[in-house]
Amino acid sequence: MATMKEFRNNVKPNWCPGCGDFSVQAAIQRAAANIGLEPEQLAIISGIGCSGRISGYINCYGFHGVHGRSLPIAQGVKMANRELTVIASGGDGDGFAIGMGHTVHAIRRNMDITYIVMDNQIYGLTKGQTSPRSATGFVTKSTPAGSIEQAISPVEVALSAGATFVAQSFSNDLKGLTELIEQGIQHKGFSLINVFSPCVTYNKVNTYDWFKEHVVRVETLEGYDPTDRIKAMSFSMQNNGLLMGLIYQNKEQKSYEQLVPGFKEQGLANQDINMSEEDFAKLVAEFA
Repeated sequence: MATMKEFRNNVKPNWCPGCGDFSVQAAIQRAAANIGLEPEQLAIISGIGCSGRISGYINCYGFHGVHGRSLPIAQGVKMANRELTVIASGGDGDGFAIGMGHTVHAIRRNMDITYIVMDNQIYGLTKGQTSPRSATGFVTKSTPAGSIEQAISPVEVALSAGATFVAQSFSNDLKGLTELIEQGIQHKGFSLINVFSPCVTYNKVNTYDWFKEHVVRVETLEGYDPTDRIKAMSFSMQNNGLLMGLIYQNKEQKSYEQLVPGFKEQGLANQDINMSEEDFAKLVAEFA
């Protein structure tokens, strides 16, 4: 069985020292080893941004996609090879701005993949502009007088779109984040894990200390039930979207793959490509 070390490669991350993305990388590597995956059983698909580089920093299959398009690629990979464990990753700009349409449709489709968003509430790669996660009044290079827009709540968007697994964590909590990623991978359906991952260079507001002071662990909430979607939405709204932990899970809803008629358990790479004369005749008859 592979260890965490076997999910490491020789590519040195060029994130800023202290970036929260280092912890996300370590948590993915630990989670993959903990649940017994081998490097060749895992594929990580990333988008553009500082976080998009993560697919090249882990020893497994990787694909660095274009801006906002990690989820369509990840879904294609999963459909082509159902046996692979597929993780899509990106930042809050990647997933909640240019890629928001893909995010919503991937959620409602409920394909068996895990989407990890590194949420630093700013555009880091392009040197510090407002993102869809920046709070009203947030001052950046693109909003010198303060943002006049409202911030998106990933949890509430996901719950509204019918997500079957919604979790939120903080890169300072490596143990808790690792456990959530393990649960997300093992969940049979679409798993959204939003990770508060501070940008130490351009975001001087939403810092490690800020999150430590403001996040609310779900286990501390009286009457909280992760199987109750309405309560999950209510608690998220009451706590400004800053819940931390497993927020909601629906184990009853079947995944997209389970609902596709005739979808084989074997990935395309492992299927016999030879077609019998009988199957060929049936196929031709459909179009003749």
